[in-house]
Amino acid sequence: MNIEEILDEIDELLDNAPSVPFVQHKKVIDGERIRELINDVRLNLPQELKEAKKIEGESQRILNSAKSSAEDIIRRAEDRAEQIVSKEAIVLEARKKAVDILSKSQTASKNIQQNAAMSIAKMLNDTEEYYTRNLQNIKTVKSKISGTLKASTKYRSDMDNNDDN
Repeated sequence: MNIEEILDEIDELLDNAPSVPFVQHKKVIDGERIRELINDVRLNLPQELKEAKKIEGESQRILNSAKSSAEDIIRRAEDRAEQIVSKEAIVLEARKKAVDILSKSQTASKNIQQNAAMSIAKMLNDTEEYYTRNLQNIKTVKSKISGTLKASTKYRSDMDNNDDN
C-alpha cells in the first residue's frame, strides 16, 4: 500500500466513525487501526521521500545542466561577436591604412613628376645657354675670320695697287 491509499483509508475511517454524543465534531475511532495506518505511513514515507528527493535532484541536475549550457552558448556567442567586431576593426584599420598609403603614394608621385619636370627644364635651359654661348663664340670667331679675310684682301689689293704704281 502506498501513502496515498493509507491516507484515503484514514480519511474513510474518520468519515464512517460514529460521533461522540452531544459533540458532533468529535468521533470515536478504532485506535489500533489508526496506529497501524500511521505506522504504514511511516514505513512507506521514506520511499516516497526518496523518490521525491530523487526527482528534485534530477530536476536540479537538469537545471544546472541547462544553465551551464546556456552560459556556454552565451560565452561562445560573446566570443564570436568579439571576433566579428575585431575582424571588422581590422578591416576598417586596413582600409584606413590603404587609403593613407594611396594618398601618400599619389603625393609622392606628384612630387616626383614636379621634380622631374623642374630637372628637365633646368637641363634644357642649361643646354640652351651652352648652345647660345657656343653660337656666340662661333659668330665671334666667324666675325674675326671675316675681318681677317677683309683685311687680308685689302692688304693684297693695296699691294697689288702698289705694284702697279
